[in-house]
Amino acid sequence: MAQIYNRVALIGLGLIASSMAHAMKADGLAGHIAGHAKTPETRETALSIGFCDTVHATSAEAVVGADLVVLCVPVGAMGEVAAEIGPYLMPGATVTDVGSVKQSVIDAVAPHLPPDVHFIPGHPIAGTEHSGPRSGFAGLFRNRWWLLTPVPGADLVATARLRALCEAMGANVDEMDAPHHDLVLAVTSHTPHLIAYTMVGVADDLRRVTDSEVIKYSAAGFRDFTRIAASDPTMWRDVFLHNKDATLDILGRFTEELFALQRAIRLGDGAHLHAYFTRTRAIRRGIIEAGQDTAAPDFGRAVNSAAPDGAKPRQ
Repeated sequence: MAQIYNRVALIGLGLIASSMAHAMKADGLAGHIAGHAKTPETRETALSIGFCDTVHATSAEAVVGADLVVLCVPVGAMGEVAAEIGPYLMPGATVTDVGSVKQSVIDAVAPHLPPDVHFIPGHPIAGTEHSGPRSGFAGLFRNRWWLLTPVPGADLVATARLRALCEAMGANVDEMDAPHHDLVLAVTSHTPHLIAYTMVGVADDLRRVTDSEVIKYSAAGFRDFTRIAASDPTMWRDVFLHNKDATLDILGRFTEELFALQRAIRLGDGAHLHAYFTRTRAIRRGIIEAGQDTAAPDFGRAVNSAAPDGAKPRQ
């Protein structure tokens, strides 16, 4: 494939950034990849793996001369990073991010960017329960959705160029406005994660079930909860704090549904339960038909040979 950007700066060198770097290097999509991470240990690891061409001690140094800057830090740190890099951004450069909340990122980042820099927020809906620079792999984005939420008046050429990069890394790309993105993700990702954290916490608190029994007799449903609940705690703390309204809205709706199911179980209303489970089963079939999971017995979560250290793509 042809090179799309001359110099890409990755700020934050965890799963998403390292996967982007591996994907860009695999197909020659960037002429030079510069990186920055907060800790010396992460910077040293990135250098030793070699997915960055240069690794810098500060974010300001990393973005100099970059025509694409990708903010791969927790949502709560976006504004601080934007303030650091703003004065050093090249005119005409594009700044994007990979946070799973968009409106708060726009509010935090946009004020710090010069008017001659294109800001095109983004969110790759891909990941694993693993984190850190060693967890990335080139195939992470393949057939996964990458949502772009361009700010009003965003440059169409710059947006098309970023879309081309995402597609070249294997992603399907769609665009939507930030508030709608945050509501959609509250339904499809944020609230399910919160429920998973809660269910694992309940198992931990339920002393009538021992730790060994929880581990030994875990059925597939609980194992999936633990996989989700193993995700990066800093990232998810920030997600819930920064997508508070949409998450609380969906949690309220979830609570209403849960009360209805409790009543059906209490009253022995099998017809209600059967109809409800039939409807939700159809959603699962739709996900499989859309190519976002498989019908395999392991739910498509067998170890991916392209993923280092046994990392599994999150479906």
